[in-house]
Amino acid sequence: MEEIIQKTILNLQRNNMEGYFVENKEELLTLISTLITRGEKVGCGDSVTLEETGVFEYLRSGNFDFYDKHRQSLTSNEKRELYIKNFSADTFITGTNAITADGKLFNLDGNGSRVAPMLYGPQQVIVVAGTNKIVETAEAAINRTRQIAAPLDAKRLNKDTPCVKLGKCIDCRHKQRICNDFVLISGQFLKNRIKVILIEGEYGY
Repeated sequence: MEEIIQKTILNLQRNNMEGYFVENKEELLTLISTLITRGEKVGCGDSVTLEETGVFEYLRSGNFDFYDKHRQSLTSNEKRELYIKNFSADTFITGTNAITADGKLFNLDGNGSRVAPMLYGPQQVIVVAGTNKIVETAEAAINRTRQIAAPLDAKRLNKDTPCVKLGKCIDCRHKQRICNDFVLISGQFLKNRIKVILIEGEYGY
């Protein structure tokens, strides 16, 4: 696994994305504290990984202008306003569905609010992912996302899609389908705009 991690980070760098490795949550938060300065505007995408690692709690500390999409009182219109504000954020932080060993990021999205700011807008994008998200190829990344991540995420979101009942994707046409946007990020024009932090262990789906 150590060789795979080193290979993945090297290839991320070759694709103009910075790569880091941390061994635990404490190291993760310490690293993030060096990448995001006090007072920054920080947007976020849905991420079980960020919840599990304490990143959301850290961003809610009051030291940042955090666009917290998870606030209970948010209306759908207010949430949409946050999605738009994410494009002008100093930092957008999110998880990812899969990372290929040749340094690419693969993500699936329902309405595009997570993948869109990854592609354009924020000055910096920080991606946090457990080492369980590393796969060899783009094909494996797609398969992992559709057959593992998507059914679990649909269940978390209380969707009534076939994958929730079957535990696997059947490429449905259900009105609540979350498999709408498939995005493979192969590189960046702006060097190190995207920073990928790999954390040892299994986090997220």
